[in-house]
Amino acid sequence: MLKFIDLFAGLGGFHVGLEQLGMECVFASELNKELRELYHSNYGLAEEMIQGDIRNVDEKDIPAHSLLCAGFPCQPFSKAGAQEGLSDEVRGNLFYQIMRIINEHKPSFVILENVANLLKHDNHNTWAVIKKTLRDAGYEVDHKILSPHQFGVPQLRQRMFIVAAREDQGGLSHFSWPEPESHTHMSVRSIVEENPDTADIRPLGERELDALAIWQKFLDCLPPDAPLPSFPIWATEYDATYPFETQVPEMLFAKELGTFKGVFGQSLAGLSAPEQEKYIPTYARGELLFPKWKQQFIRDNRAFFQKYKDELKDVMEEIKTLPFSWQKFEWNCKGEVRKLDQLILQFRPSGIRVKRANFFPALVASTRTQVPAIGWLKRYITPNEGIALQSLGKIALPANNTAAFKALGNAVNAEVVKRVAARLVSVSDPTQKPQPVQQRIVFASTSSIINLVTA
Repeated sequence: MLKFIDLFAGLGGFHVGLEQLGMECVFASELNKELRELYHSNYGLAEEMIQGDIRNVDEKDIPAHSLLCAGFPCQPFSKAGAQEGLSDEVRGNLFYQIMRIINEHKPSFVILENVANLLKHDNHNTWAVIKKTLRDAGYEVDHKILSPHQFGVPQLRQRMFIVAAREDQGGLSHFSWPEPESHTHMSVRSIVEENPDTADIRPLGERELDALAIWQKFLDCLPPDAPLPSFPIWATEYDATYPFETQVPEMLFAKELGTFKGVFGQSLAGLSAPEQEKYIPTYARGELLFPKWKQQFIRDNRAFFQKYKDELKDVMEEIKTLPFSWQKFEWNCKGEVRKLDQLILQFRPSGIRVKRANFFPALVASTRTQVPAIGWLKRYITPNEGIALQSLGKIALPANNTAAFKALGNAVNAEVVKRVAARLVSVSDPTQKPQPVQQRIVFASTSSIINLVTA
């Protein structure tokens, strides 16, 4: 039986996928104490074999293994973060902790997972360093961007998978990446619970429903043949005229700025500078020049609102009453019926985002507000649906809903792991007899967390 170790283990996405292929976990590390306890209860690995901070673990104390897996922290490379990469003293240099263990144990195979942005980070220099470091350690290395939706799981979650195999054992000559499958009729309904546990249901609140009703009015006010913008709709640009190209509000004195209009056409005449600032959108403050992409968004929005100014006049008064972040709207489902109660929704800091019901957007760890909502059920997805989106089978989650979705957002998708690992180890290890690759979805209630056992 092939033995593996699971570094930065989280909820155990690597464990689930590899266990289904008949492999055995002999060591795991996870910084979060609650997740370590769950790893023990979910998978039965002895507590002494589940360590905390990998920086405090002596590599010589880690059992021998043939496969090293690590979904190492992605925040240093994510577009949503500071992108400090390998120079991040807390998380970015954890790659070198992985190499410390690789150099000691020289496992036959390595599988690493991170955000897709790792490939382009620092003009590809970060990836070049990782690849060279692995090659210098005696490994042939390859990478690919993969997503669960390519393998029948209704979640668009592009992640960079890195595989490595020892050159003195044949390298990757036997390996080929799993081929994406055609799922033209994929639907999120395949993982939606019909009768979820009442404790797991988080309905959309009154504020969210009111916001959706107002934006539905917006959609209904447009002519049926009017194409919806593919760019984010910034409602604050309706009837605004403040300068944004060769000049910006920050450059002008109050008297000069008074000749323009701010958000929703608010006149800036006769106002003091602090009063004027209230009517300049936050994204247009404090900069001496706007980047080209922002200029284009403003330009596109003003052209759109100018074209449909009369049709939208009344509903814009209602949109004006919404919180600022909900005054932005992204329609990411061109050609779909314009009914918000039939689509997938996200209430993001950057606006309300609407997507088709074929697959969910990627679960993220950054904030509870980005948990997807199901329009026709008027609720957010449940923790069990999040488990299914990460192909984690039957596991227990943190009891706290926010902690549960943070862990799910950080998790490695087990189905993608299984597809990659089956190709990586099956040919080179004749004792391996991988099970047929198929998705396993079993729902578990977070309310019965104590009684859950591994499926």
